[in-house]
Amino acid sequence: MSPFDWDFSAPTPSPMGDHDVPRASDRLEGRRVALLVTGGIAAMKTPEIARSLRRHGAQVVAFASEDALRYVGREALEWATLGPVVTGLSWAAEHLSDGAPFDAYLVAPATHSTIAKMAHGIGDTVVTSALISALGRMEQGRTQVLVAPTMHGTMHNAQLLDNARRLAAQGVRFITPRDAYGKHNLPDTEVLCIALGRALSRSPLKGKRIMVTAGPTPVPIDGVRRIVNRFRGRLGARVAEELTWRGAEAELILGDGAWRPRAPIPLTVTRSFDDYRDTVLARARGKLFAGVFSAGVADYRPKKAVVGKIASGQSSLVLELEPTEKVIDLACAANPEMHCIAFKYLEGVSEEELVRVASKRLGRAGLVVATRGEDTRGVEQRALLVTAQGVEPVEDKRAIAERIAAYLEAVARQRGNLEAAAE
Repeated sequence: MSPFDWDFSAPTPSPMGDHDVPRASDRLEGRRVALLVTGGIAAMKTPEIARSLRRHGAQVVAFASEDALRYVGREALEWATLGPVVTGLSWAAEHLSDGAPFDAYLVAPATHSTIAKMAHGIGDTVVTSALISALGRMEQGRTQVLVAPTMHGTMHNAQLLDNARRLAAQGVRFITPRDAYGKHNLPDTEVLCIALGRALSRSPLKGKRIMVTAGPTPVPIDGVRRIVNRFRGRLGARVAEELTWRGAEAELILGDGAWRPRAPIPLTVTRSFDDYRDTVLARARGKLFAGVFSAGVADYRPKKAVVGKIASGQSSLVLELEPTEKVIDLACAANPEMHCIAFKYLEGVSEEELVRVASKRLGRAGLVVATRGEDTRGVEQRALLVTAQGVEPVEDKRAIAERIAAYLEAVARQRGNLEAAAE
């Protein structure tokens, strides 16, 4: 039977209720978010935005203007948010939210008209009235206001820029629109969630530049063939994503052939070991707070790569290999102020031996993430986090990424305390 033809089988049973969402993380746990929906065609996507925010733990309340309800159904928003949609003001003064204040206001989509009204204090709809109060709360340090501009390219004019810059100067955060078809389009829902998480983050990593390397670093045999290992960089991508959520300016440097993360993380793809080495050193010479070196770096390369293609059909082929440079050592030497996290992978050894070998990296690196092939389970794995203070076992990639981020936060706090004491 064709995979396109239903065989009339029932769906797989699930414990989830009709209104439940699969949990992606708890990064927005306990946060109340006002989703302000204005009258653009992109309003049709707002139920999915609400559900995405809920997947990360947020409680969402939707405010919708009359024009917005031309493009999205009230019932769809209520189903997505698990509550009534605020479409008008009553004696309860819903726009003030005094009884249950919001941690953040997300205007998505934000039309040209709404941005203009925000900038000039016009509150003629339930959405713009709520925004007047939101801006006041923001000035008092009690909330965050984020705006996702969505409009036709002809509306990108001087008035839009003047109003946006005026609001940005007050502290409003504008989320980069998705550029397509000559329009400012609504970003992917995960972009909106991450932007909101970064705005709410209280992490000491906010604004700090961190390099994360991941994946293989191929070495060429000839113009066609290359030597590459099986590492695909999923753990490094998890680390970069976690750091991005916490507000760090993280860049993921991937080797060619690595798994590409779906999360919107700034990334650079390096095509070979030499490209990887040069890219990492260039970044290290900048003002990096930390480098997380999770890439499966090639240990050997052919002494001389053949130009063109080696002829096939030979009875044997001998390759003479030579060791590659230790890029992490070069990077740490290039920037002694950069805090380095190293990774060590072994097979066929005990945990005690793994820790002994990993501990040799301490000094150059403050933390070594040690793993064994025996502890890899599909795309998941167990790791031992080795520091001068001891060894901590961690059971999956998400937890490993969280612990690495928490470790870097502790380093940032310590450095901040030392700098404050020096002053």
